[in-house]
Amino acid sequence: MKRFIISLSLFLPILFFMGCDDDSEIKNHIIAKIPEASGISYCENSDTLVVANDEGKFYEIDKSGKILNTNLLGKFDLEGVVCEEDRFVFALEDGKILTVERKTLTQNLIAIEGLEKLKKNSGIEGIAKIGKKFILSSQSKEKEDARLIIINLKSDHAKVEDMIKSEIIDSSGLEYKDDKLYVVSDKKDKLYLFDIDKKKILKKIDLPPFAVEGLTFDNDENIWFSDDDGAVLRYKFKDL
Repeated sequence: MKRFIISLSLFLPILFFMGCDDDSEIKNHIIAKIPEASGISYCENSDTLVVANDEGKFYEIDKSGKILNTNLLGKFDLEGVVCEEDRFVFALEDGKILTVERKTLTQNLIAIEGLEKLKKNSGIEGIAKIGKKFILSSQSKEKEDARLIIINLKSDHAKVEDMIKSEIIDSSGLEYKDDKLYVVSDKKDKLYLFDIDKKKILKKIDLPPFAVEGLTFDNDENIWFSDDDGAVLRYKFKDL
């Protein structure tokens, strides 16, 4: 027993410093501090990023992390965002879509027909755009409940077109780029590459241990993450 206690006392400092190294590495990638950052999207036409938070605010930042503007939309739990040329499309935790015109900030709250099929406590977590359609992720504690939801969004109406079993627990953020769907899981600290047509996971990439809630790509081969603990992080995709 004495030998075990001595061995454990030698091992614990190693674990402590390993944890410190993880924290230090993550801090090196923090570009901006945004409270409860729940979603992020790159705006190609302005070369900026929009960051949603779950208290109804969104922030626009440049790629150095400078906050350009902040707007309070109301008492909404914003869980994801897509930046389009003339509007932002937000996914709300309660299963609605909120569109906001970029110039005027005019809002349109849209219910999604067909989401009543989701289980109770399976709120929306992420959103991405695929062609003219959008794809949502839902909360799930079990693989069999994990769903990706494809919707058709019109100016005043949204409808579920398909539901895909993903087997990705807690898929907290989505992005679609170069015909590939990227999905992050907060619980698993992983980035998944998912094939929508084949409906299967193609690849898993380990992420640093932070509270990842969203992701996006810019045009400089960077991947950006929103961290629910209050940060925006930037990595080179090739370095993950």
